[in-house]
Amino acid sequence: MAQRTKNKLNGKNMRYVMFAMMVLFIAAFNVGCGKSEETKTKKIVAGVDDLEGANIGVQLGTTGDIYATDYEGDEAGTKLSRFNKGADAVQALKQNKVDCVIIDEQPAKAFVEKNAELSILEEEFAVEEYAICIAKDNTKLKNEINQALGELQSEGVIADIIKNYIGDDTKGKTPYVSPEDVDRSNGTLTMATNVGFPPYEFFENGEPTGIDVDMAQAIADKLGMELVITDMEFDAIIMAVQSGKADIGVAGMTVTEDRLKNIDFTDSYTTAKQVIIVKSKDDAQKRSFKDRLYDSFVKDNRWQYITKGLGNTILITLFAGLIGILLGFLVAIVRVANDRSGEKTWVLTLANAIAKIYLTVFRGTPVLAQLMIMYYVVFGTMKINPVIAAILAFGLNSGAYVAEAIRSGIVGIEIGQFEAGRSLGFSYAKTMLYIILPQGIKNSLPAMCNEFISLLKESSIVGYVGLVDVMKGADIIRSNTYEALIPLVTVALVYLAIVMLMTAGVNRLERRLKKDAR
Repeated sequence: MAQRTKNKLNGKNMRYVMFAMMVLFIAAFNVGCGKSEETKTKKIVAGVDDLEGANIGVQLGTTGDIYATDYEGDEAGTKLSRFNKGADAVQALKQNKVDCVIIDEQPAKAFVEKNAELSILEEEFAVEEYAICIAKDNTKLKNEINQALGELQSEGVIADIIKNYIGDDTKGKTPYVSPEDVDRSNGTLTMATNVGFPPYEFFENGEPTGIDVDMAQAIADKLGMELVITDMEFDAIIMAVQSGKADIGVAGMTVTEDRLKNIDFTDSYTTAKQVIIVKSKDDAQKRSFKDRLYDSFVKDNRWQYITKGLGNTILITLFAGLIGILLGFLVAIVRVANDRSGEKTWVLTLANAIAKIYLTVFRGTPVLAQLMIMYYVVFGTMKINPVIAAILAFGLNSGAYVAEAIRSGIVGIEIGQFEAGRSLGFSYAKTMLYIILPQGIKNSLPAMCNEFISLLKESSIVGYVGLVDVMKGADIIRSNTYEALIPLVTVALVYLAIVMLMTAGVNRLERRLKKDAR
């Protein structure tokens, strides 16, 4: 009894320690944010000529990234810092982690409007034209979209859509509204985009909106189709269109020679510029924690991004974990049977060889690569729900680690127990089922718990296939508010709470098994 009481107290103390560490982490982070002036940028960028030797922030895969690459690795030591979102690059600029950011003009204006310490240089970096990307073999849809674009431009619809988001005198005055009598019997038009690029794509009241969204809706209306929008990382859009997961890619995308090697484009629908954002002053007005908390969660019901993402995170983790357990048991039994069974057959030898290949592949390759191969290659031509692809990818990955955890738990049992079971007349299968496996599972529980914790955290990469998980929800909030601390710490606390619940459950199961063993 005294020992149990001591263990309970130790568990409570550990939780108090973890909570205290988290509070200290938040406090330290706040202090660090308040001391950003101590880390000055190394180079002042006042024009294009000053880019040499600077640390340039860009969004991965954009034309800003492509054009700025010419500077990378030069004698002046120019460095490119690539971010998944333009908002992340801007956040890095605010914290003096980069010297400037090269990005499209209109998103740059939206960023600067919400960040008083930033400004846009007068000298433009490059001029470009936006178009809709489409698969090379989808000529029919390309021609239909080009015809619809031509009609919308001649009718002035495209111009009105742009003016509704750009221009102090016209903003909000010419919203696009779909005609009421549209016949949408021609199916769906799936649009892949990266919702974090205002005013072309951004979230408003939880729904994607912006120039590109309205334009795509107008095209869908012309074609008699239902528009379906999939939000994903920018550098995954072309892959989604190539594989047929999306019909079109619309994300302020510029036609380049390299892109034309892999994808086709429609006619251009607008002209844009690449500009340079710099930090012009360090004395930006600091907002109170209450205001930052309001903007992050209360305004526009942004808390829903976290709750929606949490549902997908739990769903993927739960079902992928079940697949991992079943597959792990099967592989572990095959591997142990091959090592200990005295009656080897060609079926067992083949199964063991397949199990070894499976373990080598899934333990030796990144889970992100496995996820994208599952979604864009294995199910390349199938219109499959990305949740299913994620569950299968994570389940297969988890099964490889669970298999080795269970196998090590079984191997750790003295061989004498196995031999004793056989000497009592039990078959190999019954010896494994009634004597070895119960002990092996108990021995494997800590390792399996660690694997499920890893699985939970690894699910944060599902944004690459267009899913919103907890981490993606925080990214959406950051893209709208440019507030890094509150959304990220919230996500960290959510993961921490789930991990603590999982750990408590496993600990309780371990105690129950020990009690039953007595």
